Amino acid sequence: MFQAQLEGMKPDLDNPDYARRAWSRYRRIFGIVAVVAVLSAIVAVVALYVAIGEFQLHASIAMAIGIGLSVLLGGALMGLIFLSSGTGHDERSRDATDRDRQS
Repeated sequence: MFQAQLEGMKPDLDNPDYARRAWSRYRRIFGIVAVVAVLSAIVAVVALYVAIGEFQLHASIAMAIGIGLSVLLGGALMGLIFLSSGTGHDERSRDATDRDRQS
């Protein structure tokens, strides 16, 4: 879908229209990851409660924050990889490296 929207446009973040669409795609991916992070934290706290019974409030808050932030960090980095690959940055970097090796 993203490629169809940008058909005919050279993949380059220097192009403002292309950059706007690419970053909106990244924000959409990150929004989905944020929802997954919240759900993961809730599921983990509930699963621990079912497994061991009552535990301290501080422990559940710390666990929820740790799990949520870990999922968010992983999702943010994965989204940046998709952004880098989808905008042609990887190919330009590879081309520059190949030119340096040949000279």
